[in-house]
Parts: sequence; structure tokens; C-alpha cells
Amino acid sequence: MFRSEYLTDVFRKLKKTFSYQKEYIQSVNSFFASIDNYISKDPRIEQLSIIERVVIPERIITFRIPWADDKGKVHVNIGYRVQYNSAVGPYKGGIRFHSSVNESIIKFLGFEQTLKNALTGLPLGGGKGGADFDPKGKSDLEIMRFCHSFMAELYRYIGPDVDVPAGDIGVGPREIGYLYGYYKKLTNEFTGAFTSKGINYGGSLGRKEATGYGLCYYTQQMLEHFENTNFKDKRVIISGSGNVSIYAAEKVTELGAVVIAMSDSDGYIHSKNGLDIEHIKMLKEDDRERISSYLEKYPDTVYEANSSNIWSVKCDIALPCATENELDIDGARKLVANNVIAVSEGANMPTTAAAINYFLENNILFGPCKAANAGGVATSAFEMSQNAIRLNWSFAEVDKKLHETMKNIFKLTMTTAEDLGYPKDLVSGANVAGFKRVYEAMIAQGLI
Repeated sequence: MFRSEYLTDVFRKLKKTFSYQKEYIQSVNSFFASIDNYISKDPRIEQLSIIERVVIPERIITFRIPWADDKGKVHVNIGYRVQYNSAVGPYKGGIRFHSSVNESIIKFLGFEQTLKNALTGLPLGGGKGGADFDPKGKSDLEIMRFCHSFMAELYRYIGPDVDVPAGDIGVGPREIGYLYGYYKKLTNEFTGAFTSKGINYGGSLGRKEATGYGLCYYTQQMLEHFENTNFKDKRVIISGSGNVSIYAAEKVTELGAVVIAMSDSDGYIHSKNGLDIEHIKMLKEDDRERISSYLEKYPDTVYEANSSNIWSVKCDIALPCATENELDIDGARKLVANNVIAVSEGANMPTTAAAINYFLENNILFGPCKAANAGGVATSAFEMSQNAIRLNWSFAEVDKKLHETMKNIFKLTMTTAEDLGYPKDLVSGANVAGFKRVYEAMIAQGLI
């Protein structure tokens, strides 16, 4: 299975125990494939069972969430918080509200978050949380009741030096406000126990833009280093139309590219002359509309009610920013056939293993999510710092720190890939670089 007998043995045991957790097993499998050739270089890894200690979370908290809808009907959802690894710093990772949320998804996200956070060079451990609750179609009061019930359980396990949640899919400014407000009420503390907060109550300028902007900064470094080019005059497709997608679109436009296609879960829009990003931002952020409503102002735009077909649009650069496993081998083949030069991940694990391998085999630049979308958590760390010193930095200051951080992450993943003998394999570079920081911290701290 793997060259390393140690990795093969660990993976077989994990797969036997957690065979029903497909996202978690997929994430671990991809990680093991990347570090396979590296494992033998440090005998302490096997001797001290580092792999088992890295892939198994320190703890998983599961709880019920009862809440009442506007008609008085009581519903019960399941909540999770995976506190994955604290060797480098306090647990850090978002909260996701979506009907698909289960333990497997939260574990895979927490595992990915641990390695991603390590790549930033900041003192951040890894964690993730969420619930199988879908905010769509719910009133503000229903969402508030749910958030308060969720926090009534979670508050016991988080804090600015313990575990610091943030937003994710289904958890935007509204939900963060309700969650943090109730946390503050329960603890009687105004601390930096949450990030992605509103600017009026301890949030950081530049946080909502950070993941999308950081994705573009990382991708720009890839283009410049490997292809001696940049975003200028490139045609870009971006899956999704949430926070990451919108601000990635905003930044690539600023960098001189043309965004020709975007999507949501219903379908995608395409215009060869480019999309009106400001209008999409208004539809999504202000009006909470579906992307198909874009046609009301721009009726000549092509719309297809199948979001997976966005990868058939001819482009130079593709940025998958929606959800896990959205870009499969069929999509990869279409992109390569249409002469894509770079693919960079804005979502968490949006590209299947087969698709990643296909891109690498065809010499396509590929920016892995652990590195390429780390700008959000890096800026969350900036928010934590501002909260700790009771100061606010300007947007320009935060953006400068973000840009520098993404350049450093690219340099780290690139040089690590070169040291491994695979100069353009940034997937392996990211996995090994993040893993090294985590396991060296674990070794230094003993059996934790």
C-alpha cells in the first residue's frame, strides 16, 4: 500500500476501525501518500508512535442541541468539537453548520486544520466543530435559538488560550455574533475566544477577505516561481460564491485577471467577457440570493443547473472554493484538455486524490488547500493578537502581514518539495512541512 511498512500497518488499523468515516480516511490516505518517502528519515517517528498520535485527535466532544422553531416545535441536532492537536498552540478551527456534518467530516477538517495551522508558523494547534443544522430557510430568531443552545454546551471547552473557534460553511457574521454573544453571557468575559467577529466587537479588518485574498497571493507565487507569469490577463473560474469565492474573485480581478465563471450548489454562471463581481457580492452577501438571479441583470449570461460542469469551461486558472471532493477526475481531465495552467484550492479538500495525481502527472501547477487557503486562519491569529493587546490594526497592516505570511508558506512548501526531490509537488511539500513542525513540537513535549 505504502513503501513504509509502518504507515501501511497504521493505515490498515485506522481503516478497519473507521471504515465508515470516508472523508477522514481519504484525508489520512492522502497525507500518508505524501509523507511515505520521508518517514524513514527520522527513526523517532516510528519509535515514538508519532503517526498514531498525529492522526488520532486528542479528544472529540459530541453533544445534543435542542432548539425551538418559530411555531414552538422542538428539534434536536448533533454538535461536535474535535480538539485535534495542541502541540504547537491552542486548538484553532472553524464551526460548520450544514446538514452533511458528521464526525467523519469534522475529523478530516480538524486533521487538515492541524497541518495547515502549522504551516503558518504561528502558535496555533488544530481543531474543528459544527452541527448537522442547516441555516438555510430558518428565521433569524430560529438561528439565534440554535446558536444559543449550541454554545450552552460548547462554552465549557473553549477559551482564548484553550480553543478558539471561527466561522465556516453556514456560520457567517450573523451566526458568529449569536455564538459569541452567548459565550460572553455565560462566561462573563469579553475575550478573544472567537475569531471572525464583527469589527464593532473585537474583529479584525481584513478577516472576511483573508482566505480568498491569501489563496490569490499563494497562487501568484506559484505562477511567478514556476511559470514566470502572473494573474494578468488570465481567464479564471472559481467554484462557489461564498466568502472565499467572492473575495478570491475580487482579488484576482484586482490582479488583472478576468473571472469568467462562478457557481453555487444549484448551478453555475459563465460569461466569456467576465462577470460583475460586485453584483455577485451584493446578491450573495446582502440579498442571500441564488447565483441564477445574476441573469436578471445580465440575461445574456450562460447558466447551467449543474455546478459540477463548471470545470468544462475553458480557462487558464481554476480555483475550487466550494466544498470537499467537488473536483473529481472527470473535471480534472476537462481542465487539462482545455489547457489549464494552474489549479489552487480555496476550499478544504475540494479535489479528489485521483484528480490531484492527474494534475501532477500532466505538469499542472497545483496549490494544495493546507497551504493555499491558510490565509484565513493566519488572519484569525492576527485577530487574536489584536484582542490580546487591545489594539486594532488597519486593513493595510493586516493585508501586508497576510501577503507576507502567504509568501512564506509558499517558500516553505516549495523548498520542502525540492528537498524531497519533487520540486513542483507542493502537496507533498505542504504535508511534510506541516507534519515536521507538529511532530517536532510533540517530541519536545514528551508523551502528550
